[in-house]
This record gives sequence, structure tokens and C-alpha cells, in this order.
Amino acid sequence: MVTARQAVYATLKERIIEGDLHPGQRLIERDLAAELQVSRVPVREALGRLEAERLVVLVPRQGVLVRPFTPADVEDFFDVRESLEVLAARLAARRAGPDGLIALRAVLDQADEATRRRDARAIALANAAFHTTVVTLSANALLIDMMRPLEARLRWLFRLTHDDPEQQCAEHHELYEAIAAHDDAGAGERILRHIRAGRARSVELAATWTAVDPVAATRTRRRRTTA
Repeated sequence: MVTARQAVYATLKERIIEGDLHPGQRLIERDLAAELQVSRVPVREALGRLEAERLVVLVPRQGVLVRPFTPADVEDFFDVRESLEVLAARLAARRAGPDGLIALRAVLDQADEATRRRDARAIALANAAFHTTVVTLSANALLIDMMRPLEARLRWLFRLTHDDPEQQCAEHHELYEAIAAHDDAGAGERILRHIRAGRARSVELAATWTAVDPVAATRTRRRRTTA
């Protein structure tokens, strides 16, 4: 059974990832509690979990904002991805068995179908799932644990950056072929090129997300409702 705190956490996390709650937007406990028809306790707990995942930021004695990733934050994120996801792809190419490749292909097919429909939400979900599945196929428990906290931010970036979905799919197909061929060097090269292709656009967008001053934004009692 899903508890109130679990439901509130899942709802707020999904709304951040989907962009309904946008970078820099203030989150007021009492407003969210009224909107979700719960007490303020599960809202406070959910915001604490989201802060730990770096999806929101708490300004002491001021309030909570959806985290406005700075260009430096995005650069750091891509640095980590370039290291860990390259390792994951190389290991996946060495270790993926028939069942794992079927699972990876199924996610790739979902991304293809979402791209044909031009369904932005489904595209982001499928593309993020593709990357997560590659990590799973690495069969390295420590690597999987290290990547898990980054999954929400990965999907968030896919949702916010709106990169060319056809190009995304083409690059994922190339990566799949390298993994299926057990070409670990080729898989590493392809995913590194893929990640680097999205870095510049994400850093550029991050400069617009940080136009808000978190301290100044939390001084108003009114929550922003428009982008």
C-alpha cells in the first residue's frame, strides 16, 4: 500500500522531472499540502528527500526552490556521466546475455515508437530507461548503486533539453549494435560521443535556469506559477 508520504514524494518528483514545477520555482509547504490534500508533514518529508537528490534546494530560514542547475552543476553532471556511463557501456558489451539484449532492444523500440508519435514525455522516459538499462547490463553492483541517484536528473535533462529525438534514437541504435556485438571499445566510444553531443546544449540552457536568485526568490510568500 502506498503511504501518503510516498505518494507526495512521487508526485512532486514527477512534476519536477516533467517541468510542471520549473527550475527556480518556489515550493510552499502549505500550498502543496492544500493542493495534494494532505498534511504538511508528508510534504516536508518529500521535500527533504528531493533535496537529498538535488532536485530542490533549501535556503535556510527562507524556503525551498526547484533546484536551478547552474552551468557548473551541469558540467559536473556530464563529467560524471562521461566516466561512469562509458564504463557501464563497456561492461555491458562484455557481459550482456541474450535476455539483457532483448530488454535493451525493447526499450529502444519504445523510444522509436515515442519518437514517431512526437510524444515528448514518452521520449524522455524511454531514452532515460535506455541509459538505465545499459547500466543494469554492466552487472556491476557498485556502479549500479552509484548511478541510481542520477537517474532522476538524467530524465529531467532529457525532458528539459528537447534534443533532436531522431538523432538521439540513431545514436542509441549505434550503441545497441556495439553492445550486441560485444564490442566493448566501440560501445565506450559511441556512448562517450553521445554524451558529449548533449553537453553544450544543456550547459547553454542551464544559464537561463539560473537567472533567478534563490535567496531573493524565497523572500516572497507567493509561489511562481508560470515559466
